Amino acid sequence: MSEQSGPVSDRGTAVVTGASSGIGDEYATRLAADGYDLVLVARRTQRLARLAELLRERHGVTVETLTADLGVPADLAEVARRVAAPDVTLLVNNAGINGYGRFTEVDAELHARVVAVNVTAPTLLARAALPGMVERGRGAVINVASLLAFSGAMPSPPDWGRAVYASTKSYLVTFSRILAGELGADSPVRVQVVCPGRTTTEFHLTQGDRSVEGDVPVAEGDGMPAPDVVNASLVALRTGEVVCVPGLADAEAVEHLAAAEAEIRTAAQSPLADRYRTSS
Repeated sequence: MSEQSGPVSDRGTAVVTGASSGIGDEYATRLAADGYDLVLVARRTQRLARLAELLRERHGVTVETLTADLGVPADLAEVARRVAAPDVTLLVNNAGINGYGRFTEVDAELHARVVAVNVTAPTLLARAALPGMVERGRGAVINVASLLAFSGAMPSPPDWGRAVYASTKSYLVTFSRILAGELGADSPVRVQVVCPGRTTTEFHLTQGDRSVEGDVPVAEGDGMPAPDVVNASLVALRTGEVVCVPGLADAEAVEHLAAAEAEIRTAAQSPLADRYRTSS
C-alpha cells in the first residue's frame, strides 16, 4: 500500500524503514526538515499516514508511505524495488525486532523472524540501493545496530535473552564496516552503522512478533532520547564516521577495537599455537 503527494526535493529521497515510531520517526522528521523527500516504511498504516501528513504540512516535502512487514519476502521485495529507484539518495535501515527471551525457550519461528528483519532485510535493501548510488556518484546507507553488537564478552545470565538479537546487530556492524571498505574512503557513497545504547522508544514493549497497539507512552529518562541518537548519526555521516556510537565520549575506542581485531588476524598465517599441541 503506498501513498504519495508533494513536490520533488533537490536532496533526493530518503527511505526510512521502521518509521512509525522511535528512532525511525525521528529520522523521518529530521530528514524532512533537511529537505529530503521521504518513503516511510513500517507495518502500522495509520501511524505512517499520520506522520506523513504532519511532515507534508510542516516541511512541504513529498512523503510516500509503504505499509510492509520486512519479515515477509513479498513485502521486502516491494520495498527493495522502491529503494532501487533513481531518486533514492539515502537509505536508513532502521527496522528491527528483538525476539528477547532465553534462547532455548523462544519459538524457533521468532528467531527466524528476528534474523529476517534484522539481517536479511537490511542486506537486501542495501543491495538494492547501492548499485544505483554508486553509478550516480551520490548516496548513503545508514544501518541502525545497537551497543549489544559489542556484548559478546558481557556476562550472560540465563534470563538475559539477547543471544540472537545481539548477534544480528554484530552482523550489521561487520557488514557496514566491510561494505564501507569495499566502496573505499574516497567514494562519494557512504555507509554508516549507528550503535545506540538503550533508547527512549517503544522497542522493548514487544518481542517483535506483533506491533505495539495504539499510542503507548514511553517513560522519559529510560535511555537516550531518539533525537540525540539521530543527531549523532547525521553529524557522523557528514564527518565520515563509519561506526557511530552516540554515547561514546572517546571515539578512539573504535580504533582500539580495530587494532585488537588486526592482532587476532595475525593468526591467519601462523603455525598452530602451542596450547593446542597437546594430544587428546
